[in-house]
Amino acid sequence: MYPNVLLLIDGVWTEAASKKTLPVVSPATGEPVGTVAHAERADLDRALEAADKGFRVWRKVSAFDRSKVMRKAADLLRERADKIAPLMTMEQGKPLPEAKGEVLAGADVIDWFAEEARRTYGRVVPARADGIYQLVIKEPVGPVAAFTPWNFPINQVVRKLSCAVAAGCSIIVKAPEETPASPAELIRCFVDAGLPAGVVNLVYGVPAEISEYLIPHPIIRKMSFTGSTAIGKQLAALAGAHMKRVTMELGGHAPVIVFDDADVDTASKLLAGAKYRNAGQVCVSPTRLLVQERVYDRFVDGFLQHSKSIKVGNGLEASTTMGPLANPRRIDAMQTLIGDATKRGAKVRVGGNRIGNKGNFFEPTVITDVPKDARVMNEEPFGPLAIISPFSSFEDAVTEANRLPYGLASYAYTRSAKTANAIAASVEAGMMSINHHGLALPEVPFGGIKDSGYGSEGGLEAIEGYLNTKFVTQAGL
Repeated sequence: MYPNVLLLIDGVWTEAASKKTLPVVSPATGEPVGTVAHAERADLDRALEAADKGFRVWRKVSAFDRSKVMRKAADLLRERADKIAPLMTMEQGKPLPEAKGEVLAGADVIDWFAEEARRTYGRVVPARADGIYQLVIKEPVGPVAAFTPWNFPINQVVRKLSCAVAAGCSIIVKAPEETPASPAELIRCFVDAGLPAGVVNLVYGVPAEISEYLIPHPIIRKMSFTGSTAIGKQLAALAGAHMKRVTMELGGHAPVIVFDDADVDTASKLLAGAKYRNAGQVCVSPTRLLVQERVYDRFVDGFLQHSKSIKVGNGLEASTTMGPLANPRRIDAMQTLIGDATKRGAKVRVGGNRIGNKGNFFEPTVITDVPKDARVMNEEPFGPLAIISPFSSFEDAVTEANRLPYGLASYAYTRSAKTANAIAASVEAGMMSINHHGLALPEVPFGGIKDSGYGSEGGLEAIEGYLNTKFVTQAGL
């Protein structure tokens, strides 16, 4: 069922020049399921040459025709969703319904940016004298290098790819080696839709080697990265040294503020569902759950009940509601963070342990009474781990929400319009969702502030990162 994944260079699916491959391991069984081609310098040089050539062709294609190719790619992705989703589950672990949902959501992203391709408007600026035209024109920035993680193998690629193609750029995607097949099938949809050779190229390999070679290269004019804050800062510094345009979607530690006038039962249900989605391996996952004292015990009881109802198992099994963690590193991280917290007085209310010794399964976990100096209160857990703490006043909640240098997602629950407006204005984050979970739609901005990055990967703002603004002024002779 699982393919041996190839590189895509200049429109051709190909092995690496060295014939080297890397194993792809199932997170549910710990066993290899296939291989992925391992790109090295010779492959990257070919991809760069192809991206340069592809850009020169694609930038001349009208926005109207670019949009038509993208629409066809979206249709193909929907048609192939039932074949692609099992590949994602096999390589990443998430339950099959979540995988299929990610594939179908990817098609919606393509459709959105297909329309934005036709709306990269400039403007006319009124001149100070007769006979002068002042024009603002949008032009594609050039070849793009995109680096994406394993937690959402299609979602993370499709936003960068769709923005680049819509704007008239070419792109080299460095997709994740741990989850290579599903992004390859996404890109196959663009190729089969008629995207010219070289406009999109796909490579896998050693992430540091690829980024250190592609980002400074003179052909590359923009870099987009999704991943950890630590790596993001290194890549942003590298891009800055070469004056490359950058979009950065980095880590978070999302605060949730549940006020005592909230619908507590609804809040606990929705938040538990959001917490354990993709086994908590989500950059916008609700993590620090701050609950006002009067409803704290009731909320904790409800959240624990929902946590205990999660069925952990192989994502290919119909009864599974949470799959394994994507790799053994996440098991180690969970155990380390929970161990540190309990040493400092935290209480494990449910879970806290690895399940079995085969695969990367971990229990849905809730901890309370966690001191602020515990590592888990300061480092993104990126797993099925919820931290629930009480707060007294509005000011106390805001202070804790803003305590960390991260600022990606945030959440709040309240029945008061006044409180909702006040908390939205007070929390330092790129996104806030109140009384529901409405982030990451194609048509809305998606991005963070502070150490969570800059730029947007959604909404009309996203394509701006792939466009240069040119001013042209002309006087009649």
